Amino acid sequence: MKNIVERIMVSWKGIYFILTLFCGSFFGSIFMLGPFLPLMFVSPSWYRWINSRLVATWLTLPVALLETMFGVKVIITGDAFVPGERSVIIMNHRTRMDWLFLWNCLMRYSYLRLEKICLKASLKSVPGFENSKARSNDFAEKNGLQKYEYVLHPRTTGFTFVVERLREENVSWAHMLFGLLRYQDTAHSWKNLDAVHDITVAYPHNMPQTEKHLLLGDFPKEVHFHVRRYPVDTLPESREGLQLWCHKRWEEKEERLRSFYEGEKNFHFTGQTVIPPCKSELRVLVLKFLSILYWTLFSPAMCLLIYLYSLVRWYFIITVVIFVLLERIFGGLEIVELACYRIFHKQPHLNVKKNE
Repeated sequence: MKNIVERIMVSWKGIYFILTLFCGSFFGSIFMLGPFLPLMFVSPSWYRWINSRLVATWLTLPVALLETMFGVKVIITGDAFVPGERSVIIMNHRTRMDWLFLWNCLMRYSYLRLEKICLKASLKSVPGFENSKARSNDFAEKNGLQKYEYVLHPRTTGFTFVVERLREENVSWAHMLFGLLRYQDTAHSWKNLDAVHDITVAYPHNMPQTEKHLLLGDFPKEVHFHVRRYPVDTLPESREGLQLWCHKRWEEKEERLRSFYEGEKNFHFTGQTVIPPCKSELRVLVLKFLSILYWTLFSPAMCLLIYLYSLVRWYFIITVVIFVLLERIFGGLEIVELACYRIFHKQPHLNVKKNE
């Protein structure tokens, strides 16, 4: 009976986590981002500046919930981040939820405001690491490559394209992640890439694979991030060289993770210590407390306004319809935003061949 009660209580933690994130994201999009939509057609740069800061307020919420309410411990070792540095971040994926836990790392180095997610549409439906591992092994067998136990073989086309584009002048993309993407306006900068950060993520205890595990309250006890920084001038110039460089990093990740899981389940064997955060832990604690307080009050307050005022109800309905139409007709708000940016900055459309 006790075990049944504990499982029910744990599941309620997951339900609270998912519902809190969903309600904050939904009402935040309508009532925080919605009023600024017209600005996108007048000044895309100002719209992006405001949008990134509003979205960052929500991105602090999962970080706050995971660490404050569910006791997730984040440990970061290796090379330090440089605040404001424009970087491509490559990271292995042990679960579908790595991107969520990465926010705990980025928050401590003032990167949340710039972080954006960009991944292949096919990856949205990947059922988990084990299924992906089978596909990775098939890929390795067909191409005569080593089969990995702890990582998946990287698809280097996206990585090489991102690095090559960011090396060009007058490119507006400034922060990209292979699988995850961050960007900002750099129209007045000739240099758009400072470094590549190679992050290895590991879970010494439990490893939630999908959203279902979080819904059941299966949150990781610890998440370890090991960071290696490579200045852009140390990267190969050719596309073939970049592909080989990326494969070499994944070979190192495989050995690093093997030592992690077969050893003491930490990255101390690398000889690199814990990275001091840019933000003090006191400041991080205050931000997490304010985030939980704000979003706990925000969603109920918006529901109350919808209930009390017909004008708010009409605004709510119209804004929801606009978001739905943008998704159905254009494929998402970000597509419209990018089109507006290209028009204002007269950037040619990038035609990327599939399977290049």
